[in-house]
Amino acid sequence: MTADPIEDHTAALTVALHGPAKVKARMIREMRDGLTDTVAAYRDEGMPYERAVQLAVREFGTAEQLAPSCQRELTVAQTRRTARAMLATVPFLIACWSLIWTADSGLGLPPAVAVLSGVAVTAALLAATTLVATGVLARWLPMPDRLPFVVAWTGTTASVAMALATVTLAGASPLAVASPLAVASPLAVNWPLIALVGTFSVVSHGVVASSARACRECARLPITKPAIR
Repeated sequence: MTADPIEDHTAALTVALHGPAKVKARMIREMRDGLTDTVAAYRDEGMPYERAVQLAVREFGTAEQLAPSCQRELTVAQTRRTARAMLATVPFLIACWSLIWTADSGLGLPPAVAVLSGVAVTAALLAATTLVATGVLARWLPMPDRLPFVVAWTGTTASVAMALATVTLAGASPLAVASPLAVASPLAVNWPLIALVGTFSVVSHGVVASSARACRECARLPITKPAIR
């Protein structure tokens, strides 16, 4: 605790909230500015500082009272961030690996990779639906209670599927499938492109997995449902 009650109030709220750093920082800054302005208004009326702070906090609400409503905004923001991460990476990776594989052999994707790609495509479709549901439709329809959990676990599943698909394709050459006499490693064919896509796969796995983990943490926290409009 500090000597400034306003800083103590905002610090307690900072600890209680979880979500995207920029959104959270903006929220805390606005809360601090609002409290400061309200205290200043009371002080202009000749009220002692301690009493002014007490009235301002009563007007705004304590950290415990504010946290559920603030957390809802952060949970929605983190859910949308996870959905955007899936939508930005999964389709691109599927397209890249499909082009590399079919360009070298003209064959379809291996069955195991096709299944993993199906999982990833499902995740991308859910991500697109989530962005719509928490975007343009949010004015009329509240976010479903379980949506953050669903998006979080879907993101984790998609990140694992991308990693497994990448390892599977990197370890099985399309030329080896087409001909037993072909080189067994895909690094012998288009290796610069494969290395580039493999690097992007690793980065994408980390981005989606970490965002999904943060989304699960937000989903576990209590939120206040918005009033029906």
